[in-house]
Amino acid sequence: MRLQHGSLIAKYARSGDIQNARKMFDEMPLSQKNTSSWNAIVSAYFQSNNPHEATLLFSRTPNKNTVSWNNLISGYIKNKMLIQARNVFDSMPGRNVVSWTSMVRGYIQNGMISEAEALFWRMPDKNVVSWTVMLGGLLQEGRFDDARKLFDKMPVKDVVAVTSMIGGYCQEGRLGEARALFDEMPRRNVITWTTMIYGYARNGCVDVARKLFEVMPEKNEVSWTAMLMGYTQSGRMSEASELFDAMPVEWTVCCNEMIMGFGSVGEVGKARDVFERTRERDDGTWSAMIKVYERKGCELEALGMFARMQRERVALNFPSLISVLSVCASLATLDHGRQVHAQLVRSEFDQDLYVASVLITMYVKCGDLAKAKLIFNLFPFKDVVMWNSMITGYSQHGLGGEALNVFHDMCSCGVQPDDVTFIGVLTACSYSGKVKEGLEFFELMKSKYQVEPRVEHYACLVDLLGRAGRVNEAMELVEKMPMEADAIVWGALLGACKTHMKLDLAEIAVKKLAQLEPKNAGPSVLLSNLYAAKGRWGDVEVLRENIKARCVIKLPGCSWIEVEKKVHRFTGGDSKGHPEQAIIMKMLERLGGLLREAGYCPDGSFVLHDVDEEEKTHSLGYHSEKLAVAYGLIKVPEGMAIRVMKNLRVCGDCHSAIKLIAKVTGRHIILRDTNRFHHFKDGSCSCNDYW
Repeated sequence: MRLQHGSLIAKYARSGDIQNARKMFDEMPLSQKNTSSWNAIVSAYFQSNNPHEATLLFSRTPNKNTVSWNNLISGYIKNKMLIQARNVFDSMPGRNVVSWTSMVRGYIQNGMISEAEALFWRMPDKNVVSWTVMLGGLLQEGRFDDARKLFDKMPVKDVVAVTSMIGGYCQEGRLGEARALFDEMPRRNVITWTTMIYGYARNGCVDVARKLFEVMPEKNEVSWTAMLMGYTQSGRMSEASELFDAMPVEWTVCCNEMIMGFGSVGEVGKARDVFERTRERDDGTWSAMIKVYERKGCELEALGMFARMQRERVALNFPSLISVLSVCASLATLDHGRQVHAQLVRSEFDQDLYVASVLITMYVKCGDLAKAKLIFNLFPFKDVVMWNSMITGYSQHGLGGEALNVFHDMCSCGVQPDDVTFIGVLTACSYSGKVKEGLEFFELMKSKYQVEPRVEHYACLVDLLGRAGRVNEAMELVEKMPMEADAIVWGALLGACKTHMKLDLAEIAVKKLAQLEPKNAGPSVLLSNLYAAKGRWGDVEVLRENIKARCVIKLPGCSWIEVEKKVHRFTGGDSKGHPEQAIIMKMLERLGGLLREAGYCPDGSFVLHDVDEEEKTHSLGYHSEKLAVAYGLIKVPEGMAIRVMKNLRVCGDCHSAIKLIAKVTGRHIILRDTNRFHHFKDGSCSCNDYW
């Protein structure tokens, strides 16, 4: 009966029912409360993360034995109270091998390998468990040579010890030595087989892993998953699918792996099919599907899946929230972003530095710098990522002075800037015309801050010089770079050539970009614009034929706006696909009249084709950003900013037109293009036309 009581108390504890465990203990007659019963209730409280009550009960235990003291040590270790555990260990009346091993294990679990090792070598008697625990600690810290020496000294090597060593060899990529140990083993368990298979798979020997997998005497969920991961992580999804279909059970973890695997090779539809057929979805299933949508540019689908999670009352998990935040940043859907922020606050994730950085980035990309700064100021101790987020934010909004002030504050706080910091700083100088400061920062990067300039930094410098009209100097810099210029560098130069009408250098840049990105039509289209602006329609036609012959991709202009948590997309030309097309057309007509009265004259140089002025005016009037702004004027209440995003750079005519729209309507319009933010208000733009 006494044994039964102790077992029942332990059973309640394992199921988390501490109330019934305590009730049973309290109702036991005093004569039946032996040491085992006391030990059971002490363990129960440690298991329910109540070390205070466990300690009180231990102090009341009448006849403590070594198990009681070991129980106390294990309980403290479970609750990460290493100092208290060591104090008990040092003061207990008698220790056995379990006491020593528990303390060594505690140090290892908390990453204190040196302390564990010192205690291990003081142990008077070691058993195979003690040796194996210490071996695992050395392997955990990456001290492979020390682990091998310890392994060689072990008087008895059981299956667990040898399996640990095989895992260590596999981690080091020493598959031959791992296999030699595997082959020498007289007895192997399913974990040993799985460790060897996973070792082959993670080191790229997937076919060898499969051969071993086929002769494995017994397979479990982990074995199937290890083999499946070998295929998915090497992109061999056809074989992964065959293996997945052959599984005796479609375990959730395998379904999650298939979703991520299909997503990684762009098979979003197949990933969704696996998601729908997964019977028991866990956190990983939902976050995997949302992550696939996020990574593959299916932002609206990611938001839809997130909304479905909420409808089905699935507990929101950290990876899903972070993925959706990234989507909100990409789409600049501020309402959704605020909703996710609220969820993070409720889940108490918002105090994490990484989360704070993601939130800052989201608010920056949604055009809400004030909220980004508020989150930034909440943290007294900021890491370099947070500082970079703020510097980049001010840079993207053209607030060069503020960006540089944050940089100086960062250095004053003793935070060492990194390569990302200087991309933000140089971009800030470029977008605000601070050429002298930008050149100085580029020199100081290496000499003062020991940051080696990368190709991205040279691209910033080319952009800095090009925007300021120093296009020839930018070209000289490209030619003198210590590394080969990439597409970003040549793209920056091409942008400067377009702004300052440097046709000769633009032709050189386009030729280089055609070699680096042969399937990208953007540079050729931009050169066509330059030819068109100079009236060289023959060259425009030749270039257009060349684009067709090369079968290159011309990214269509697209703008979008979020209204009442729904994203509305517009493409250049018209809004026929939109259910409210009629009222959008009426708004455009009204705006056209107001703009003409304000003196607006469409700039036909931004139309590619050699057509008459009336047709040019019509084409310009239906650019995607104008359609999105018109819809915003209809739907966004007075007093609220209209936030529009575009997937390309805003065209010069639209930039001029939206400045006037902001003036004649009295609205604040925020436009984010691929390069930066434009805040239009009272007839002017935050970029001061320096873009």
